[in-house]
Amino acid sequence: MTPITFDLLKRLPKVELHCHLDGCLRPQSMLEVAKQDGIPLPYSDIMQLDSFLRIGKKRGTLEDYIKRFDITLSVMQTPKSLMRFAYELIEDVAQENVRYIEVRYSPILHTKHGMTLKDAIESVLKGLKKGEKDFGVKSGIIVCGIRSISPAISLKLADLSVQYKNRGVVGFDLAGTEENFPAKEHREAFYLIRNHNINATIHAGEAYGPSSIHQAIHQCGANRIGHGTRLKEDKDLMQFVNDHRIPLEICLTSNWQTKSVRSLKYHPLKFYYDQGIRVTLNTDNRLMSDTTLAKEMMLAHELFGFTLHDFREITIMAMKSAFIHYKERKTMIKCIAEEFEQEFGLMPEYIQVSH
Repeated sequence: MTPITFDLLKRLPKVELHCHLDGCLRPQSMLEVAKQDGIPLPYSDIMQLDSFLRIGKKRGTLEDYIKRFDITLSVMQTPKSLMRFAYELIEDVAQENVRYIEVRYSPILHTKHGMTLKDAIESVLKGLKKGEKDFGVKSGIIVCGIRSISPAISLKLADLSVQYKNRGVVGFDLAGTEENFPAKEHREAFYLIRNHNINATIHAGEAYGPSSIHQAIHQCGANRIGHGTRLKEDKDLMQFVNDHRIPLEICLTSNWQTKSVRSLKYHPLKFYYDQGIRVTLNTDNRLMSDTTLAKEMMLAHELFGFTLHDFREITIMAMKSAFIHYKERKTMIKCIAEEFEQEFGLMPEYIQVSH
């Protein structure tokens, strides 16, 4: 059996479905943009800024985690900066052989200095497309509504998503603090999304119980669930998720940092995987969580004994769950499967048909 090393994991083809643009900036780039645009940051020294933004062992609540985004968002208020950060994210993920990534963010959070919602979409699209041209990583945008912001804004963002359907936007999301901000308040936005045949994913069951997941699926029509850590507490709902092949976007490191799990060894990833549920591995926020997909894979290997065959299975599940058209998914799955076979000697018979 091939020994699993970090270098090996870094070379595997990868797919990422849960990645926040405003959680993936390079601190050096933040300092440069802040200087150019005259924006005050809490630190002007890169080491201090880096240490401040990366959570590391400083666990806190989901709300504590989210506060750091005020800093990253402050330097993401011009089309030029958005294009730069989108491009740099693609450059960064290319370093670990990510083949497809869905990048999510909320355009409304980038309008503080007069940028329009369309500017906020088009500048990110330009950065992603330039990144694809230079590094070969395919991508799509997931527009985020925010639970704690008015449902009227979510509706506006849903309308924006409709306008950019088939032009780079592949899905719609609801992010932010779960407790006291139920997804059902934003159901009008999801009604618009569903009626225009656009896919939806919703952050649910991260810091709140399975009722949050139930609401996301049954009242908002979510096609995927962001996190879903608490799903196991409702066995009937878990069976429904499994029966309907609703994928879970698992983010190990950030779930530990936000105290969604008391210890990583108690994370339900392996339990879900063994049940046959579609699970995908993701970084959530590469900067704040100081992680990469290779690091998340190494965690899954060290904690739960995941093998190369499991990583192939999870990567193919992720590509099956991507918010792009069936024919394109099928082509990319074939390419990824061939790479696993030719580069890493993994043969097709190791795929578990249950997934």
